[in-house]
Amino acid sequence: MGIRMSILICMSLFMLPQGGGPSRLRVSANGRFLMTEKGDPFFWLGDTGWLLLTKLTREETDRYLEDRRAKGFNVIQVMVVHGLNDVDVYGDSALVHANLGRPKTSPGSSFGARGQYDYWNHLDYIVGKAAEKGLYIALVPVWGGVVKSGKVSEAQARAYAEFLADRYKGVTNIVWMNGGDIRGADFLPVWMTIGNTLRAKDPGHLITFHPRGRSSSSFWFQGQGWLDFNSVQSGHRSYAQDTSRDDPRYGEDNWRYIQADYKKSPAKPVLDAEPSYEGIPHGLHDTLQPRWTDSDVRRYGYWSVLAGACGFTYGDNSVMQMLRPTDKGSAYGAKAPWYTAINDPGAGEMVYLKKLMLSRPYFERVPDQSLVADQGEKYNYLLAARGRRYAFIYTYTGRNMKINPASLGSGSLDASWYNPRNGEWKRIGTFPAGGILDFDPPGEPAPGNDWVLVLDRK
Repeated sequence: MGIRMSILICMSLFMLPQGGGPSRLRVSANGRFLMTEKGDPFFWLGDTGWLLLTKLTREETDRYLEDRRAKGFNVIQVMVVHGLNDVDVYGDSALVHANLGRPKTSPGSSFGARGQYDYWNHLDYIVGKAAEKGLYIALVPVWGGVVKSGKVSEAQARAYAEFLADRYKGVTNIVWMNGGDIRGADFLPVWMTIGNTLRAKDPGHLITFHPRGRSSSSFWFQGQGWLDFNSVQSGHRSYAQDTSRDDPRYGEDNWRYIQADYKKSPAKPVLDAEPSYEGIPHGLHDTLQPRWTDSDVRRYGYWSVLAGACGFTYGDNSVMQMLRPTDKGSAYGAKAPWYTAINDPGAGEMVYLKKLMLSRPYFERVPDQSLVADQGEKYNYLLAARGRRYAFIYTYTGRNMKINPASLGSGSLDASWYNPRNGEWKRIGTFPAGGILDFDPPGEPAPGNDWVLVLDRK
């Protein structure tokens, strides 16, 4: 009785009306970026809070969302139904008799209904609380493994998507993330049904598709009208581990997925929605392998965005599974509880990527490798992008950089170093815009001594 009463008290404070919260998101006119309805730039800085709905109480949800807001994140990626027998932390079931086509709701339940307490009202609370904090929730309707089990029919998928659309179409801070760690070609009719139903019943929200590792939604859905932007899962394997027979085999070069999607038609925004997570073992499954660090997640972020991505999603091993001390075991060798892992260094460093991208005219940015006279390979590869009067060139190792600024036009250039670890600037000087320019980043060359060279035409 005490638990239920506390829920009712919490819900009495949650009365966000439909249409409240941050502005809806749109695709820019050139098909490369996301923006608000007012036309303001929106740089997607996501966090994978996959099990938020089933693992955290409302009070814990507040703590997590506030932490992510304070660290500069603006999108939280969340699974809605991870398993057909899902229950939330209060013991409320998602579905009737494990039937995806029959969500289990209380009588009179609707978005934000005062006093209700069921699985779907708990999701309402998360969405509403996020809206209060200016955050968007990217909802994965049903995880790929559920569909792969063969227990979801097209009719069930349609009924479920209609339920979601009806419940959330009036809420502004939703993005639909169809799929869930699966090939789009696997059970294609189900994914097409969900995508088409959401588009028909809820035309006001953007839709993407979360694919399996080392693939992009563009592999299967580039030409589909319901797919507004592409999502990549570049995966968790190192260069040495990416030996699968499937193409492409890009190893850690997540920028290659972005570069490939950038060239496809029709033009659609793209982002890496699941790169290697901080604190997860290389390759995921062998916990004796080295673990990805904050320098790795920074590299994935800058590589992908400068290759043309409209944003980036960060992930943490403990946070994505909302690991609690009371859990019986964990996935991928995670040990720290979620409320400790939210302070892992990479999470605090992601905001500097967003700040840099928003520091110059946003919608002008295009990838431009012609700026780099000595591109290198693997960890020494340099990624470059520019606007009409500025350029960003990223080095992961802090190696010497030979730059050809011809695409910035004539005149002189102000050069500065931008530190991805703390967002600090260090002015270098003024240089002519002609010929090859040589820049030597601070410190000794080494993985993780990353810097962004920023050029501004005077």
